[in-house]
Amino acid sequence: MIGYYISLAMRSLRGTPILSALMIAAIAVGVGASMTVLTLNYMMSQNALAHKDDVLYAVQLDSWDPNEGFARSNNEIPYQLTYQDATALLRSDIPTRQVAMHRFGFTVTRENTDARPFTAQTRVTTRDFFALFDVPFLYGGTWEHKADTSPTKSVVLSKRTNEKLFGGENSVGSIVELNGMPFTVVGVIDQWNPSPKVYDLNNDPFSDSEELFVPFGLHRQLEIHSWGNTNGWNSGDNGLDGYEGFLQGEGVWIQYWVELENQQQKENYEEFLTGYIRGQKEQGRFQRPLNFVLTPPSEWLVLNEVLDNDNRVLGWAAIAFLLVCVVNAVALMLAKFLRKAPEAGVRRALGASRNAIFSQHLIESGCIGVLGGILGIGLSMLGLSGLRTLAMGQMDKVATMDWVMMFAAVGLAILASLLAGLYPAWRISRTNPSVYLKTQ
Repeated sequence: MIGYYISLAMRSLRGTPILSALMIAAIAVGVGASMTVLTLNYMMSQNALAHKDDVLYAVQLDSWDPNEGFARSNNEIPYQLTYQDATALLRSDIPTRQVAMHRFGFTVTRENTDARPFTAQTRVTTRDFFALFDVPFLYGGTWEHKADTSPTKSVVLSKRTNEKLFGGENSVGSIVELNGMPFTVVGVIDQWNPSPKVYDLNNDPFSDSEELFVPFGLHRQLEIHSWGNTNGWNSGDNGLDGYEGFLQGEGVWIQYWVELENQQQKENYEEFLTGYIRGQKEQGRFQRPLNFVLTPPSEWLVLNEVLDNDNRVLGWAAIAFLLVCVVNAVALMLAKFLRKAPEAGVRRALGASRNAIFSQHLIESGCIGVLGGILGIGLSMLGLSGLRTLAMGQMDKVATMDWVMMFAAVGLAILASLLAGLYPAWRISRTNPSVYLKTQ
């Protein structure tokens, strides 16, 4: 019977092309507008580390100004650590893995090639970065442990950078020049480009992942500063000059993550942090009340407001617009179905039940939803394309519709059309056949 009802629905749509087109357009416009906004919200709220939400934690230490909290964070604790705190925490053997890191950049060249020099976004990090964040390797691996604390000119290339410099071949053991200095390639990672970049939400969470990765132990030798956010509150003299004074200052610019596999390990690490802060208080630092936070990836996204209130408001506005379109579709369907009342009256007189008439017209509403959903996907893609153009490449990774959202668009369109068709289908199923038989 369902196949027969679908056949009747398509015949009915062809019989009233203008009215049918208006109904499909009403659903399509509502779905297209709402799915454009909902797709953005969906893509911006993705968590590439959801599978490690119970073992992975971003570390925050409250080393800020004793007179006021860190205003840029909702919990008033800096998102990042000072260099001296990060290096101190690295000496702990409690975490299964731990990562201290920040953003940087190098000018990349290679001798005896025609490749032009280019500036590459770089992550200065410890070796655990790749295992902790599930970064896959194509060739080679990470550097040795000693490179995290002592200067070792090793580099891991992204797949794209390896293709640019070595044509995609295994480049492990080769030499590349970074700012004119020779670095040995120890590894090449496979395609890896999480969005948003949960591991670094301070510097455009929707930008591409880095092209180079170098050891954390190079800071003093190369006098590396952060290319990301650096915040400080105390510009006083710490007794040190130049770059060493910067490293031992109170500026926060190091992101820090740990992997703690069970509750006992987490409690042990919390005790370690408590002891460390108390020790620093004795030296005149950490003058605010003792406070630190270990935040899993899902909560880290919320804390950093990757999906802010404006996006949520737009999402509700999109749903409201869809409801307006549904109301319009109700009026159009009611007009269409009532025009077919004599036909329904004849079917009722020939023995069709009210439920059969209701089901027939509800299936017709569903067919309108399918067609409206397909058209709505096209409108949504057009809207996302416009956003990518207006953002000049900054939203390429989020203003895109995957298969999940395509099926969601069709599902939403069918749901909207069924809701729109409930009252008209009920109304036509309750018609008195005798009234229309007299007119036949």
